Amino acid sequence: LAAAPTSATLLGVHDHDDRVEDLSEDADQAHLDQLLTLRGRLSRVRPDLTSADDVVTASLLAHQLDVGIRGIELRLVELASDHMLGPHAELLMAMPQLTYPEPEHADAALRRYEQVPRMLDQALERFRSGAAVGRTPAGAVLARTLNTLDGYLAGPVEADPFLGPSLPEHWSGAADWHRAAEAIVRERIRPAFQRYRDDIASTLVPVARDDEHAGWGWLPDGYLNDPDTTVRSSPAELHELGRRLCEHDLPIEFASLGPAAIGSDDLATIFGRLREDPELRHRDADEVLQIARDSVSRATAAMDAWFGRLPASPCRVEPIPDFLAADAPYAYYFPPATDGSRPGTYFINTADPHGSSRTEAQSIAFHEAIPGHHLQIAISQELDDLPDFQRHDGATSYIEGWGLYAERLADEMGLYSGPLDRIGMLTADAWRSARLVVDTGLHALGWSRQQAIDYFMDHTPVPADQVAPEVDRYLAMPGQALSYKVGQLEIERLRADASSRLGEHFDVAAFHDVVLGSGAVTLPVLAKLVDDWIDPGSAR
Repeated sequence: LAAAPTSATLLGVHDHDDRVEDLSEDADQAHLDQLLTLRGRLSRVRPDLTSADDVVTASLLAHQLDVGIRGIELRLVELASDHMLGPHAELLMAMPQLTYPEPEHADAALRRYEQVPRMLDQALERFRSGAAVGRTPAGAVLARTLNTLDGYLAGPVEADPFLGPSLPEHWSGAADWHRAAEAIVRERIRPAFQRYRDDIASTLVPVARDDEHAGWGWLPDGYLNDPDTTVRSSPAELHELGRRLCEHDLPIEFASLGPAAIGSDDLATIFGRLREDPELRHRDADEVLQIARDSVSRATAAMDAWFGRLPASPCRVEPIPDFLAADAPYAYYFPPATDGSRPGTYFINTADPHGSSRTEAQSIAFHEAIPGHHLQIAISQELDDLPDFQRHDGATSYIEGWGLYAERLADEMGLYSGPLDRIGMLTADAWRSARLVVDTGLHALGWSRQQAIDYFMDHTPVPADQVAPEVDRYLAMPGQALSYKVGQLEIERLRADASSRLGEHFDVAAFHDVVLGSGAVTLPVLAKLVDDWIDPGSAR
């Protein structure tokens, strides 16, 4: 948390409220030294661990240390000028969600704000260092970065996200705080963002990779994929898995559900209707929010029969802020603060309701909120018997795999309103399956950006105006998109194995409690946890 102070405040830990991230090479080296020291200590104690819980914790700690070490050694910060993971995007998304429940926390936040220009200047220095050795970003993602920054800078200062955090209730100093924060925003933060924007436009855009060479495989270092899947499948194997799902398995499901949902079992007809029929688009922003809130409410009411352990934190639904919405995904989730000052929040994009399909709205709500990310993450945060890192961090393949598993689970729970919403579930599944093909195609197989767009258009019903932003997301975050389908398939495999071995004694709620009971573990560890639950004798 000391190395990620904004994340600390998001969690409700206020020891670091007076600072932002240090992106300098010196800070990276110091953090790397700490991680290497911890990994050495872990390697010495790990062979002597006897408790099953300790073995799980050690395995997850080893994974998280390796991810952190690898990220620093690969100098990934030098490529984080994108609209998804760039420091500007993280600041603009996080700042309105921060809570400062005590006056001293709010005062510390003003000291934090004074350091934002330093953080952005450090980011620019790291970007230039990367570009100097050929580690340049893709032009497509820089265009989205500039659009986000222009949207922010064009907005009124009075509605600036840095002025949006939650302050102490009934605090007499709130007005003075806002005046001081607004002055910092006007005099320091916005000029720093303008400088950041102009430097990216003048320094990075001219050397950015074109659409024919958009993937990371064209970088001097090659494909720098983060280990998000936690499995040993090669890019080629994942690519072929995605092709089988998109070109064989899912078309069969679409044809089966098509007559009830669309009136046809012809794949081209189904895809055309889902993409182009204006009756299947949202009417307005209010409808977007209403479907999301109704879906979350319905899922919340149904949880008792499917889960033994339930989270204490509620989940609210809010629109994505306007200045982020144009280049943001359709939806994303922010976890609760552990001090209870902020519930979990499902953010939904209301900027272009006529451009988003109503058929997918329910499946996305079930993924991001309940029984998906909110259920899993809030439960993890409330596992008080686990170390803090295990409660709040973990393997992407587990987290996103659970979210995608939750979309299909919602169908078993009877949560979808009708055939159209169920075919939206298939659309979402095709979307994630195509990611296996497109991510590996872009970054490992040398695909152009247009090849990736064409594959989406040919093999999924994702609306055309959503395809390019999705492809640009994969350009910005190599490997992350692979984790969804890999994790989902593993959880489904483990459940099928447990059901087969336990027969009439299989209890789906108990299975879910095992899956959710140790934090966001790696997939091999999850398999061991489930196996030990099925056959307790195997744990000895």
